[in-house]
Amino acid sequence: MNKVLPLAALLISLGLIIFLYLRVNKLEETLKQSEQRFSDCETVNFQLQNQLVAATRGPVPDSLKVRD
Repeated sequence: MNKVLPLAALLISLGLIIFLYLRVNKLEETLKQSEQRFSDCETVNFQLQNQLVAATRGPVPDSLKVRD
C-alpha cells in the first residue's frame, strides 16, 4: 500500500501529460488550418478589390497589378 499511492500518482500524471500533449498537437494543427484559410481569404479579398477598382475606375495601371 505504501508504494501503490506514489505509483498511481505517477501513472495519473503520465496520463495527463500524454492527454495534454495530444490536445496541444491537435490545437496546433487547427491553428495552422485557420491561418491558411485566413491567408486564402485575404488573397481572394485583394483580388476582388482589384476587380472592383477595375470595374469602377477603369483598367488598373501595370504598377498596381498583381503578379503571380
